[in-house]
Amino acid sequence: MTSILATVDSRTRLVGQNRLELLMFQLGTHHLFAINVFKVREVMKVPRLNQLPGSHPKVCGVATIRGNSIPVIDLRQSIGMSPINRDSECNLIVTEYNRTVQAFMVGKVVYIKNMGWDEITEPPKGAGRSHYLTAITRVEQEGKPQLVEIIDVEKVLAEIVSYRVNISEDVLDRSLLPHMAGKKIMLVDDSATARRQVRETVEQLGIECIEMKNGAEALRQLKAWCEAGKRVQDEILLMITDAEMPEMDGYKLTSEVRNDPRMSDLYVALNTSLSGSFNEAMVKKVGCNVLISKFQPDLLVDVVQGCMRDLMNPEPA
Repeated sequence: MTSILATVDSRTRLVGQNRLELLMFQLGTHHLFAINVFKVREVMKVPRLNQLPGSHPKVCGVATIRGNSIPVIDLRQSIGMSPINRDSECNLIVTEYNRTVQAFMVGKVVYIKNMGWDEITEPPKGAGRSHYLTAITRVEQEGKPQLVEIIDVEKVLAEIVSYRVNISEDVLDRSLLPHMAGKKIMLVDDSATARRQVRETVEQLGIECIEMKNGAEALRQLKAWCEAGKRVQDEILLMITDAEMPEMDGYKLTSEVRNDPRMSDLYVALNTSLSGSFNEAMVKKVGCNVLISKFQPDLLVDVVQGCMRDLMNPEPA
């Protein structure tokens, strides 16, 4: 099992090239599910689990891994299926999301697949609002095309861990509120849960959100404003974008913005559950103004207020 992730560190170089690698696994059926390798710390057989009285029903125990106590979440149960059958093959995928470490109990871990974000598409519109997918793709398995469902881990976690959207009083600059009322930001994220968290935070400032589900959709809107003779900075105060998205990721989106003189000065904040020095280096490489690790409402508000101050007090040319 260790060998399947032996080269994860080198694989992260794909970020910024509009590519990703998916760790594919099963949940007790032949269907394939996936998450991004970049968020995976390790894959291992299920160790002894300690029960935690009063824990969420989808948390099936706590594992001690390298001296750290890590909650273990039944991923099959978390996406609306029956609990995983522990008498069959089970593994743990240890991940880092939103600055926390957790493990997901899954069935068989199949393989890692290198793909382009342009091969990843949104779930069908007829899937409704209660599904747990951010995207889908297809792979060849045993000579046949097979659907792969990419799980919205942020939604899974949000149903287990409470994320506050309250703004601390010492962060909120009330003198700016009259000026921010009616201002707009572009919010780009494939996770409806992540968009809701940001939207509910900035709405407290009177800010309106123009929501986009992926980088390609956002870039089309930005270019449409430019081609209509509009100044992008007159339409939105800033753009807040996720890193991982179908069709076009946040790094590629930022690079496209920076390379277009009509909108190259747009303030871009990367709001991502990815973490680490590599991600910070990528932010600098493509030209994002700031990295915000999900989900930190105070930091998010501080960035928005900073943009408002800059708009009110522009630096002399």
